[in-house]
Amino acid sequence: MSVSFARSCGAAIVLSLSAQAALADVSAQDVWSDWKSYMTTTGYKVTGTEAKSGNTLTVSDLLLEMPVMDAEASGSIAMPNIQFVENGDGTVNILLPKEMPLQFKMDGPDGAVEGTFIYSHDGSPMLVSGDTDEMTYDYATALMGFSLSGLTVPGEDIPAEAVKFKATLTDVVTKTVMTKTDLRSYEQTLTSASLDYDFGVTDPEGKGEGSFKGALQDLTFNGTTSIPDGTESADMAALLRNGLSASGRFDFAGGNSAISGRERRDSFAMESASQGGSISFDMSDAGLTYDVRQNQTELNISGSDIPFPLALSMAETGFKLMVPVTKSDEEQDFGLAVFLRDFDVPEVLWGMVDPTGALPHDPATIAIDLAGKAKLAFDMFDPASMEAIDNGELAPGELNALSVNALEVSVAGAELTGTGDFTFNNDDLETYDGMPAPSGEANLKLVGANTLLDTLISMGLVSDSDAMGARMMMGLLAVPGDGEDTLTSKIELTEDGQIKANGQRIK
Repeated sequence: MSVSFARSCGAAIVLSLSAQAALADVSAQDVWSDWKSYMTTTGYKVTGTEAKSGNTLTVSDLLLEMPVMDAEASGSIAMPNIQFVENGDGTVNILLPKEMPLQFKMDGPDGAVEGTFIYSHDGSPMLVSGDTDEMTYDYATALMGFSLSGLTVPGEDIPAEAVKFKATLTDVVTKTVMTKTDLRSYEQTLTSASLDYDFGVTDPEGKGEGSFKGALQDLTFNGTTSIPDGTESADMAALLRNGLSASGRFDFAGGNSAISGRERRDSFAMESASQGGSISFDMSDAGLTYDVRQNQTELNISGSDIPFPLALSMAETGFKLMVPVTKSDEEQDFGLAVFLRDFDVPEVLWGMVDPTGALPHDPATIAIDLAGKAKLAFDMFDPASMEAIDNGELAPGELNALSVNALEVSVAGAELTGTGDFTFNNDDLETYDGMPAPSGEANLKLVGANTLLDTLISMGLVSDSDAMGARMMMGLLAVPGDGEDTLTSKIELTEDGQIKANGQRIK
């Protein structure tokens, strides 16, 4: 995420999103003026030649230039012309070129890396209705595409076929409602029958190649964006404080992908398929959140270093991250969750470690959900602050609290679960060797551990002495719980630096 987020969202809105009909009138000049106002507000430099003839306003040689992060990177969108056609019923059709070049440039130590993406569609018009305070857009196209048409790297002669990127959306229907008050708000929806993508790199000297391709089916998107009006700024932190926010969720019904690579004689390939999933995000001055989930994933892996193909499956996988993004003297929420449920490996792998089937071959689960509070001492989107953090000139902030909302690890018949809550004293950096001193407790439950140890001993995978050491550790930290082969443990960290296990001091 960077300062280009708002600008990129703006370009996507302008070029491909739309909204429901409204009961008011707009003119061609109204629509074009609002576009210019929006683009300059979010940092674009807009140039073009306007000409009105009858019911049509034509903007020729339109160029949208955008700095990205800093002067070392930039991008632009060029259109030979764009037409705003008044329909005579208070609505306006926008006619975009069937192909539009999106150019980018990034300076580096050896010179500038430059390239061009081509945005294409079938030429369908975009319908605009409403009034100057609330414009609504409605757009549908049978085909929308993005492709890389050229790439220049300093000191490298890159053939056109060496690097490829292509993404295609089919049967796209988009809607956007643009409301203008103190903030510009955009309510957005999108549906698409499919998304196909194909990315590949080939070494011109024939030493290797790699590719990543796949497809998603039945995509939907719902989102809201709010942008401060009249704030021409490249300072993302300032925009966030003034009200910039964006949230949305992508869902898909199914997907498949294939990754392959080759370097001289070494090769690797992985194919995957899933039964749907979602990607959601939320950004404001309160923080940044990503939440990614996928259902029933199947993986097939092969390669020159893998003795036989592997087939793996996972019922559910997910990742969630929540972090603060703006400097504050007040505590802010953060969180991290990772889960992999019902991870199943093929029997051929079990057979290598457990040929007699002594162990339960049930699918494994690993899941952890963390939440906490912290004080952030810098703006995450401020490059100068980030550099100071990297150089050790600025402390990132304070960790104040951490909660383990859920912990679950189950494998081979044993299961560990637990929760915990801790606070941190940032004035005490001595008790734990430079770490803020924690206080609080964790409650754990372990089921099936002794049975698993006995089985591993009988299989010859664990020695009696190693098992004895593990049992002594469990005896020190845990007590018998309800149920057979069940242990529980209450670990306490006190404010005076003590560590207790089930009421017994161990430090």
